[in-house]
Amino acid sequence: MSILLDTLGFAARASLVFVTFAACVAVVMSAVGRPRVRREDGRLEVRRLNDHLERSMQTLREVSLEPAAKKRERKRLAKSLAAPVPREQRVYVLDFKGDVMASAVEQLREEVTAVLGVAKSTDRVLVRLESPGGAAHSYGLAASQLARLKERGISLTVCVDRVAASGGYMMACVADQIVAAPFSIVGSIGVAAPMPNAHRLLERNGVDYETATAGRFKRTVTFFGANTEEGRKKFQEQLDETHELFKGFVKRYRPRLDVERVATGEYWHGLRGHELGLVDRLATSDDVLAELAPDADLLEVRFRTPKGMRERFMASASSALEQAVVRVLARNDGPMLL
Repeated sequence: MSILLDTLGFAARASLVFVTFAACVAVVMSAVGRPRVRREDGRLEVRRLNDHLERSMQTLREVSLEPAAKKRERKRLAKSLAAPVPREQRVYVLDFKGDVMASAVEQLREEVTAVLGVAKSTDRVLVRLESPGGAAHSYGLAASQLARLKERGISLTVCVDRVAASGGYMMACVADQIVAAPFSIVGSIGVAAPMPNAHRLLERNGVDYETATAGRFKRTVTFFGANTEEGRKKFQEQLDETHELFKGFVKRYRPRLDVERVATGEYWHGLRGHELGLVDRLATSDDVLAELAPDADLLEVRFRTPKGMRERFMASASSALEQAVVRVLARNDGPMLL
């Protein structure tokens, strides 16, 4: 009897696990099948950073004040925040955190369009940029969005607190001024295209892979097919051409930079990047904002779109994968190279 009860108990627990797993899969598959949230469903949010800075300083001031003085200070702050005195200059603060496909460009293009609709020639834009780079065409579009500001005569500052490498630096170099933290990562002006090939594995298992093409170089190197020397040569030519375009883009916006010296694909920390001319100033974005606050209205601009189940699931999965990779790399006790 005990064996029977144990067997039934095990079966019940196994059934519960199976049902739970099946329910999760059903939810995920249902979310994936839903239409994506349209960009026009988003909204623009604006936050006055001067108020945030003032509240932070007020908290520290109150520590040394008597109760009566503290009460007067709170009334003064409340009055000041309720009717802030407009400053002559506005600084629009944007954030860009890049992934491989520079998906944040959808928000960036909306934010830039909104700023261009109201900004005066005396106003400035500050972008807090963080990206290790990614797809060339995606980051080319992101850099072009920042170039729209330059074309309209709006002063542009890019602040790099952590990393602006490869496609990230392609975006940063558009700015009138690049400000980087001393140990941030900049540069990596190069092109890479890792391409594993499983042809021999398929061949050993008796699997044929064929691709029909029209055009001599419609396919150069492939993941499953047998690569040829001619295809590899053409693929390398395409990489070299993209690299030349990348170097020309950087040279256009930073004409005094010795591009040939820095376009080796290497990255540098901010300190060395400043010496090489990749960076104009060593500081954090917090330093820059604190300097601007007394004389300018700091307006943080965000275009937000509501996220559906699919987007939330993908974001959670991406975050979990990123944390797992960081943990694995951390065990090696070596530098994390981007």
